[in-house]
Parts: sequence; structure tokens; C-alpha cells
Amino acid sequence: MGHYRNWKVLIDCILAIFLIILFLPLLIILFIIVSLDTKSNGIFYQKRIGQFGKGFTIYKFKTIDDNKRESSSIGLVLRKFKLDELPQLFNILKCEMSFVGPRPDIEGYYDKLQGASRKILELKPGLTSEASIKYSNEDAILKQQENPLFYNDEIIFPDKVKMNLYYLENMSFANDIKILSKTVFKVFIK
Repeated sequence: MGHYRNWKVLIDCILAIFLIILFLPLLIILFIIVSLDTKSNGIFYQKRIGQFGKGFTIYKFKTIDDNKRESSSIGLVLRKFKLDELPQLFNILKCEMSFVGPRPDIEGYYDKLQGASRKILELKPGLTSEASIKYSNEDAILKQQENPLFYNDEIIFPDKVKMNLYYLENMSFANDIKILSKTVFKVFIK
């Protein structure tokens, strides 16, 4: 596992460069569409908790119109196919994120973990993980709850922690390929 961590950084950077070059026309087109759709610069920035509890700025395509405060129809399509996440390729290139790892969360969650659960902070946040696949419909799950914040904090988040700790202990190239394959299947074939 220790050797793979070093290789993982190199693999992430090489794959990010390749995908940025491959998707550059799509990134430009989506940036223009999203900027027109949201009447903004088209990029969403937010502070998230990264490796070792250090904050970083995550990039996404905006899916919400700042004036209307709701997702546009274009934004909903981008979210459905996870295209709003494409700018995170630049986070990976900057070595702030990885392709596979716990989804980066806002302050007040991973940075507040105690005991052995803090080991999760050894991982770089990722574009995908077993937990993000399992909870790909998290918004819908939370909307069904009487107290969504309580349900997230007491049920979903602890389950994500457990799954991410399992990933940390079983990190391997084969496991990353499996998770990436499951993600592609979930997003495009479901």
C-alpha cells in the first residue's frame, strides 16, 4: 500500500493531464454554456477539507443561478452526468485531490473526526469512492427524512467514514480501477 500511494500521485497527475487535453474542447464549451445559463463566470468555488485536514478550493461548473437560487435545467443535466465535476481535474493536477478517495466535504465533518477515524485525513479527497457511489442519490435520501441534517450526521456520514476507512486499509491499483469502473457504470449506464 505504501508504494502504491507514491505511484497513485503520479498516475493521478498523468491521467489528469491526459483528460484535460482530451476534454479541453468540452470544458470550454461547457464553461461558455454554464456562464450564459447562470449569468456568471460559470465556475463554482468552495472551501473544502483536504488531505491532513488542510483546506483547499474545489472547482465545479455552476449549476445554480445565483439570482433564482435553484438549479437550471442545464445544471440538472450536468449534475446527472457528473459533468459539473470536470473542473476538479485541475484540483487533481494541483495534487489537492485524487481520482479515488473520500469526496471532499465542507468544514465541520472530516476535520472534526476523532480517534482512529482521523486516519481518513491521510487520504487525498477524490472524485469518486465507494461511499459516493452508494450515496449517489444522497439528496433524494435526505429529502425523504423528517430531519435531514440529523440523518446525514448520524446515519450517512458515519457510514461514509466506515467505508472510507476500509478503502484506506485496502488501497490498491486494482481497487481504484474497480471503483472508477463502478462510477462510470453508475453515471452513464444506470
